Amino acid sequence: PLPVVESGGGLVQPGGSLSLSCTAANLTFEGYTMAWFRQVPGKGREGVSSINWSDSTTYYTDSVKGRFTISRDNTKKTVYLQMNSLKPEDTAMYYCAASPFRARSNISARDFAYWGQGTQVTVSS
Repeated sequence: PLPVVESGGGLVQPGGSLSLSCTAANLTFEGYTMAWFRQVPGKGREGVSSINWSDSTTYYTDSVKGRFTISRDNTKKTVYLQMNSLKPEDTAMYYCAASPFRARSNISARDFAYWGQGTQVTVSS
């Protein structure tokens, strides 16, 4: 079974909003940094945002700052990504991931050991 499971993707028009959720179905969640990555065909996974377990410090890649918000509810073992003012270039498969390391500004896939199956986000008119 997958350690984390994403939901909430779909098709939205430019300028619209979507909210993604990720639940730690088979992971303790406690002590883990959680993050969202995205990937388009032919490219590597890009770190979008991450959030610490202990103090909920957050990091964002520059292209989503001011538009996306990451949050977590430790009692529900769930992390969220609220995406506003969506652009066509936000179109990608979005993945949730967990890491035992403290979050840092460089959101690197190499730090994350546990991944979900991904949820597709398509921004198109």
